[in-house]
Amino acid sequence: MRVAVVGATGMVGQVMLSVLAERNFPLDELIPVASEKSVGKQIAYKGKQYTIVGLKDAVAMAPNIALFSAGGATSLEWAPKFAAVGTTVIDNSSAWRMNEDKKLVVPEINGETLTPEDKIIANPNCSTIQMVMALAPLHAKYKIKRLVISTYQSVTGTGVKAVKQMEGERIGDEVDPAYPYMIDKNCIPHCDVFMDNGYTKEEMKLVNETRKILGDDSIQVTATAVRVPVVGGHSESVNIEFENEFLTADIRKLLNDTPGVTVQDNTDVNTYPMPAYAHGKDDVFVGRIRRDLSQKNTLNMWIVSDNLRKGAATNTVQIAEMVVKNQLLQKV
Repeated sequence: MRVAVVGATGMVGQVMLSVLAERNFPLDELIPVASEKSVGKQIAYKGKQYTIVGLKDAVAMAPNIALFSAGGATSLEWAPKFAAVGTTVIDNSSAWRMNEDKKLVVPEINGETLTPEDKIIANPNCSTIQMVMALAPLHAKYKIKRLVISTYQSVTGTGVKAVKQMEGERIGDEVDPAYPYMIDKNCIPHCDVFMDNGYTKEEMKLVNETRKILGDDSIQVTATAVRVPVVGGHSESVNIEFENEFLTADIRKLLNDTPGVTVQDNTDVNTYPMPAYAHGKDDVFVGRIRRDLSQKNTLNMWIVSDNLRKGAATNTVQIAEMVVKNQLLQKV
């Protein structure tokens, strides 16, 4: 079992390596892949040193699985080259998510749809993953009509440069900014680039990816994505209108029984999800579960998860685990 990690030196790539080790993924050979400036350097994994290689050499090694976290342009160019030599590619960028021929996978929701012919598998956006983990069981029982979403997203979603900007601003250092404005002691209602419709790409990912993963284009979705000076994870306020009536007690039980979801919802003792507590964990945490008093069949929830783990690295590794478990690695 040869596994390549493309973008191994990046923020998500580093977490992928940690998750692979923590979950004892059954690999015999690790192939760390990065840009030319990192080729030849050493990287540690499970107490051993591995030499970073370039993309061309990695393709020549024909790994069984390649976990990509190196940006959309790299994925568009190189994922097909890996797939052509029989590698199953699991891509963390936005490059393939809305491609009609590629599956967008959260293992707990739609992982069973994967086949040996799926040689390029898309990993959803971080903010989408944590939300649909909580929404999928509710949609199955009550059918979602409309979602109104506000996100409060960690700087780690932008990358190392953004973390350095925030940390530098906190101590008064001059930094090369990742954002057009200061992020420390501030909120920026601008995640990714603005589109012609007035929404950002991040907001439209929530619209389009949610529908694709849940398999229902009838769901109406509107979103506002905000960057906040937080490191531990993304938070989301989600207003859900259902077709069918519900009891909040049944909602709590359903979420409690959902693998990968933890309910933290006791306002008597101020228990609710926060990124400070989600940091470093793989679960999606849900709280502030309450009926929307302004209209029927509508619910409010607060959803928090570590965007680098379940929102990126862990979900990617879980897809790889499912590929191995279901023996989907045959060459096509």
